[in-house]
Amino acid sequence: MATLKDTDSDAQVTFEDQQKINKFARHNAKLQDIKEELTTKKKDLQNLEDAADELMLQDEEDGAIPYQIGEVFVSSTVEEANEMIEKAKESTQKAIEELEERAETHKKVLSDLKVQLYAKFGNNINLEAEDD
Repeated sequence: MATLKDTDSDAQVTFEDQQKINKFARHNAKLQDIKEELTTKKKDLQNLEDAADELMLQDEEDGAIPYQIGEVFVSSTVEEANEMIEKAKESTQKAIEELEERAETHKKVLSDLKVQLYAKFGNNINLEAEDD
């Protein structure tokens, strides 16, 4: 989060500076949202990989395998369940890659804004993430 320290300084905050600070805050918030979504997607991918591993242990004659689609479980064969899991893994991996690309875009904007704002305000502005 961007904050200005209350010290005696001859650096005045212009409208353009405030716009840059606001832009930094917006991009930083979006980046945090993307990071949270990435964490969720990576957990989903790990769960799918675990399910695929469990299916390998199943015998073809074990009967129907329950597979959850939304709120509903459907019965499928081991082969059908494997296919659905592989498709879900591919989709999740693609979503992770897209999120990582979006995160990199926001990181680049944040980096550029940091350079500009620190150049003008020096130690009088804090653009680092707060430790919770």
